[in-house]
Amino acid sequence: MKKMHIVLMLAIITGVAIIIYGSKDVSTYASFADATQNTGSVKISGQLDLEHDVVYDIEKDANSFSFYMKDGDNVSKKVILNKPKPQDFERAESVVVTGKMQEDTFMASEILMKCPSKYKDEEIRIRAEI
Repeated sequence: MKKMHIVLMLAIITGVAIIIYGSKDVSTYASFADATQNTGSVKISGQLDLEHDVVYDIEKDANSFSFYMKDGDNVSKKVILNKPKPQDFERAESVVVTGKMQEDTFMASEILMKCPSKYKDEEIRIRAEI
């Protein structure tokens, strides 16, 4: 084989490996019911359940806070994140948590929040004028 063929084959193998490795993070959102049946890490999208309090005591443990979240099936479960509470957490429109279920509690390892846009009020005002 020529050197060019070897280089080309290595480039193709590397490209396939990168695609396979990158596709592992592409996942759909699960529900709490799915997370109960799954032993691995899952992503759950939902909204903060305002019927329950957000518990965060910086003096007791600054690296732990808990809250209740409703998933897409409108099921509410307690979520515990062993990291500091994100700024403006209560203002989040939606929340995506990554982690595992442990009994009846979701132990989150990561959290992503979608906060309201600062331009939303301006957009509403402009639409009202039209």
